[in-house]
Amino acid sequence: RTLLTKIPNADKAVFSVHCHNDLGLAVANSLAAVRAGCRQVECTINGLGERAGNTSLEEIVMAVKTRSDIVDVETHIDTRHIVPASRLVSSITGFPVQPNKAIVGANAFAHESGIHQDGVLKHRETYEIMRAEDVGWNTNKMVLGKHSGR
Repeated sequence: RTLLTKIPNADKAVFSVHCHNDLGLAVANSLAAVRAGCRQVECTINGLGERAGNTSLEEIVMAVKTRSDIVDVETHIDTRHIVPASRLVSSITGFPVQPNKAIVGANAFAHESGIHQDGVLKHRETYEIMRAEDVGWNTNKMVLGKHSGR
């Protein structure tokens, strides 16, 4: 915010943020920068980048979409293409997406715990802040395993 108030003609410029994920805070820091006035986030699909990676496009986009009450901007991105784009990037680069990766990981919308399954079946929003279909998955998954109950 200081830059926006101290630099002459700052209102005529587009401020950008470029974060690395060395401490797992690239998305959080990028969102803080957007809230402070940045209007461009330099990010990558699947968070690919040097060292621990860069800000993850899919996480930024869905954070903005699902938390518009906190981040008052729009991306104009058709989020249904996020998972297909993630898969394409993974296949081209040879970097697999970890199963527990937010939004695009194979387990992002999978529920094994019985209480989670019950909650999702009764009211999906109990455990899912976004719909799997909204990011390009066909549906969420109910996984039968040791945590599923009887």
